[in-house]
Amino acid sequence: MIVDHLDHAERYGTLGPLFQQAFDFLWNNELSTLQTGRYSLVGDALFALVQDYVTKPREQGFWEAHRRYIDLQYLVQGTERIGYAPLHRMRLESHDQERDLSVLQGEGDFLTLTDGCFLLLWPEDAHMPGPQAECASSVRKIVCKIAL
Repeated sequence: MIVDHLDHAERYGTLGPLFQQAFDFLWNNELSTLQTGRYSLVGDALFALVQDYVTKPREQGFWEAHRRYIDLQYLVQGTERIGYAPLHRMRLESHDQERDLSVLQGEGDFLTLTDGCFLLLWPEDAHMPGPQAECASSVRKIVCKIAL
């Protein structure tokens, strides 16, 4: 897992062309005005999901991981706690191959993301997106899915 601010994203474009294209999408679009939904950037190899939601109590969240994609989760607006744990500390509850979604059980640590922060999460990074910080917050998030 990598946590940083978009101001430092130029460091991570060197991870590969899909990473650079994902960051270019974040830099070159008016993210606050995009319609929610899926934006195909390089077919199924790279796409962005624009999401608007209200954070919720941690007890209402669940741990997840993905096998085919790296997540670049960028917080456009709002405050969100996000859980993180190494995948090897989790127990697999189910996996949906079509959605590339593993639902997990276990414990992890939480950090707070604010406007302009992003996370890079690899398949070995279990995470719980969506928990509230001090109180519920409206969040706009862009999740770029980068194929392995």
